[in-house]
Amino acid sequence: MPSLSELPSEIKRKKFTKALDRLGFVVNSTGGKGDHYKAIWPKNGKAIIIQSELRKDVLRYLLKEIEQISGITWEDIRKNL
Repeated sequence: MPSLSELPSEIKRKKFTKALDRLGFVVNSTGGKGDHYKAIWPKNGKAIIIQSELRKDVLRYLLKEIEQISGITWEDIRKNL
């Protein structure tokens, strides 16, 4: 897990969701509440909610959830951005 200083200050949600899509997540823009997106890991059906604003603290929390659900690390995501 990267530290907060290793993460970008802000990342565009569209870019982040495209990277997750390339790695196997199914991203649904209407599945979340309001302007949130829902990303489902099809192998076990678990989902994460992606907020519209991906600050460092939010991104770190999402990366923790993604790694627990799918085993995909920040390095994998960063390569696909």
